[in-house]
Amino acid sequence: MAVVRTQRGFDRLVNFSDAVVAIAITLLILPLVDAGPEVAKEGIGPYFQHNFWQFLAFGISFVVIARLWMVHHQVFGWIESYTPGLLWLNMLWLACIVFMPFTANVLSDSPNEKPDVYALYIGNLLLTTLAMQFMELLILRTPGMLSEEGAAQADPLRGWTFIVLLAIAGVLAVLFPNIGMLWLLLLFLSRLLHLVLGRMTRSRDHAGVRP
Repeated sequence: MAVVRTQRGFDRLVNFSDAVVAIAITLLILPLVDAGPEVAKEGIGPYFQHNFWQFLAFGISFVVIARLWMVHHQVFGWIESYTPGLLWLNMLWLACIVFMPFTANVLSDSPNEKPDVYALYIGNLLLTTLAMQFMELLILRTPGMLSEEGAAQADPLRGWTFIVLLAIAGVLAVLFPNIGMLWLLLLFLSRLLHLVLGRMTRSRDHAGVRP
């Protein structure tokens, strides 16, 4: 696959991606933006109580998109060139990001333990994470794309541990919808799982090189 090395093209790719993410994260607040009259009428406490799910969906989705952008920002900071394949994977990633305000709105309007809603939201998040993981793998496997600093910091295992836990959370949210989005708290185990799998991988590699 041909490697493209034009700085202007790469800058346009990054700037376009940042703009799309900024628009998507801004759209999250739209369901709450016209709430002024209701807040003035009901008071902040009652309004928050009546619209708890909307605030929860906004908060979760804002943090999720912010975290996804941070990973994207870090990975693209390692790149010294790009390929057409990376462009298309980046477009897939952006499509998932743009879809997230819709899934957040569906979640906020469906507070009654609906497995299909949880599957839609977590599935959107899973596909977004997979797109980012495939971009990182493409960057690692394409000669001339990765800087020396990026090669030292890149760790695909970290992404796979997050993906595995996210998939488990999605399955559990469908099977046990009474817990709902709280299954996403499993993602806090990603660092621990990464450490365990990393040690297992290193131990296996050391065992494989023994004379």
